[in-house]
Amino acid sequence: MNEPHTPSPESDPSPAASSLPFLEGIKAELERVVLGQQAAIEQLLTALVAGGHVLLEGVPGVAKTLLARSLAASFRARFSRIQFTPDLMPADVTGVNIFEPETRRFSLRPGPVFADILLVDEVNRAPAKTQAALLEAMQERQVTLDGETHPLPAVFSVIATQNPIEYEGTYPLPEAQLDRFLMKIAIDYPAEADENAMLQATHRLGRDWEQPSRQVRQVASVEQLLEARGSSHEVEIDDSVFRFVVSIVRQSRAFGSFSLGASPRTSIMLLNAAKALAVIRGQGHLTPDEVREVARPVLRHRVLLTPEAQIEGLTPDQCIDALLRQVAVPR
Repeated sequence: MNEPHTPSPESDPSPAASSLPFLEGIKAELERVVLGQQAAIEQLLTALVAGGHVLLEGVPGVAKTLLARSLAASFRARFSRIQFTPDLMPADVTGVNIFEPETRRFSLRPGPVFADILLVDEVNRAPAKTQAALLEAMQERQVTLDGETHPLPAVFSVIATQNPIEYEGTYPLPEAQLDRFLMKIAIDYPAEADENAMLQATHRLGRDWEQPSRQVRQVASVEQLLEARGSSHEVEIDDSVFRFVVSIVRQSRAFGSFSLGASPRTSIMLLNAAKALAVIRGQGHLTPDEVREVARPVLRHRVLLTPEAQIEGLTPDQCIDALLRQVAVPR
């Protein structure tokens, strides 16, 4: 198998990629507040720059909500939070049209979906009808109420959370809903040293220990984030990298451990995420390394394991790693 291509030290990144220091500022602010989750932070920032939505999966207490709040605070985005519950109705998400007696007209009372960053806590707690209320918003960035379409903010992003171990009283997300998420990011326990540092940092906050996201400084603007998204489309890509992305997706459909492989949309998502990662790292050219690094979070919720693979105790990540080893990496 060929070795992954690594850019030479003298290769010059494009001006668009190298002139975005605020991305490093956002990353530094998040790492200052959410300790021990460097990989998850980079993946979350990658999804934000790519203009995609994120599903955060982790047990309670690993800073999923804090991560979303801190991200919004780092560029003072409009932030909304919805706690999904079995009795939640679609109107509780999208809003409703209210009749105003004074004007004798209906006016929109917008729901929490009208935000820059929307945090959906425990997204699998609400029934399918309420989950479906997010479909149009996530795909088309608009909400249609009573036949009238209302656009959402330009940077609209959904960050949803779910618990991987508690399934009683939940409604599993359908494949169509899962496919709307660019990435599924796994939040694991921090290392012992990071957990110790977290404890000391919490102690230093004193009375503010319950609101650590208030310590996050604004280091960017919404306009700068839109600039970063534009820069991701200017990254140069060799034809061999396009073929590499397509090979990963197509070979997933014939991979022995998958009963369902990745869809053609996955190719687009995989490429967009890799381009965003290149921008974050100040690279003007996309290499296979970025594609391989984002493969796990982009693919893990888009493939289904065979019963045999499940019996063997294999995880989607293990199977994705095995798949990547089978795909020839261009030089």
